[in-house]
Amino acid sequence: MPNQLALSPNKTAVGLKVALHILHDWQATPAQICSVLRISYATYRRAVRAPASPRKLDKDQQQRISLVLNIHASLRSVFDNPANVYGFPGAPNKNAFFDGRSPLEVMAQGAMISLYETYKRIHQLELRIEAQCS
Repeated sequence: MPNQLALSPNKTAVGLKVALHILHDWQATPAQICSVLRISYATYRRAVRAPASPRKLDKDQQQRISLVLNIHASLRSVFDNPANVYGFPGAPNKNAFFDGRSPLEVMAQGAMISLYETYKRIHQLELRIEAQCS
C-alpha cells in the first residue's frame, strides 16, 4: 500500500477534491462516495461546496483517497478510451472476486479491504498489459 504519512489539511483538500471528481465521473452516488471515502455526508457536502477549503482527515480517509487516485491511474494505463476509464468501475464484472458486481459496488461496501482488493485487481490488469507490451 502507498505510504501512510499524514498530509497537511491543504494537501488533503486537494486529494479529496480530485477523488470526489473521479468518483463523480464514475457515476458514484453521494452515499457510495461517503462509504468509499469513509466521510460523513456533511463533509461530502462541504467539500463539494468549497473544494479548496482545508480538510482534516484521518490516515484511513487519506489512504482511501490515495487508493481511489491509484485505481484511476491504473484505469488510465489500461484503457485508452475515456468511456472505459470512467465506465469500468460501474460495470458488472464477472471476475471471481467481483462475482457479477461492479468494482464500485464492492468499494462502496465501505471496508478498507474491499477498496484495497479492488485496487489490487485493477492494478493487476495494468501489470498484465505492461508485461504484454514488454
